Amino acid sequence: TAVNYAGVRKSAWLTRVIVAVVLAVLAAVAVACLTGGTAEAARLDIGADATFGGVLTAAGLLFFAFAGYARVATLGEEVRDPGRTIPRAIPLALGVTLAVYAGVALAVLAVLGPDGLAGAAAPLDQAVRAAGVPGLAPVVRAGAAVAALGSLLALILGVSRTTLAMARDRHLPHALAAVHPRFGVPHRAELAVGAVVAVLAATADVRGAIGFSSFGVLAYYAVANAAAWTLTPAEGRPARIVPVLGLAGCRVLAIALPTASVVWGTVVLAAGAAAYGLRRAVARR
Repeated sequence: TAVNYAGVRKSAWLTRVIVAVVLAVLAAVAVACLTGGTAEAARLDIGADATFGGVLTAAGLLFFAFAGYARVATLGEEVRDPGRTIPRAIPLALGVTLAVYAGVALAVLAVLGPDGLAGAAAPLDQAVRAAGVPGLAPVVRAGAAVAALGSLLALILGVSRTTLAMARDRHLPHALAAVHPRFGVPHRAELAVGAVVAVLAATADVRGAIGFSSFGVLAYYAVANAAAWTLTPAEGRPARIVPVLGLAGCRVLAIALPTASVVWGTVVLAAGAAAYGLRRAVARR
């Protein structure tokens, strides 16, 4: 929160350092798993363990891990030449992330197998130990802490900008729309989001928070796809099939999430819709 408060340039600098450290650790894990002598291609066969419903649930949860690309768009006001930079950055970010996830997943599966990976409380830690490189385990744990720091940095950075936009539109207290005269960041929104995240991290089950977050992300991406349908050709409207498939995919993955995530996500959305409707009704009177 402090780094983000000091300006987006410092956040970008710290992000570069974090990404370099995390990629180095993940590369070390992959190399250790594939060269440790215990990797077997037969373990990559998940066979009958995979079900269609299970794959959909996993996809819905993993959507959380890919949602960081939206941070690129939410920082549009602070990016040079956003019309050119953002459309190039998003597919690049998604492509690199997919390649890294796939590479690490294959390496770890080759050592632990699907059952071992599913039952692992600390998968990468256990993978390097099973590969015969226990000395790498402390590095992996440190890398996990750095990766979590990077995720929080991007989360607070992006959500504070969403908070800023909502405050400007009076959907949140307008005081949160203040921009720091020196650092050029929505400093009150930064502090508010940082405080909320700190409370959640200290009190909530992270697994439940991820499921709830995935439902919320899929819900608002469904709204984004529906909104894309209304664009005109002059506004860069995509082919009609794109928002149709996007909306359908978001709805399917959201429903496939764990029941608790769907229930609580629906309750929160319903409460938000009711509050918005009540606010509009009062404003009209």
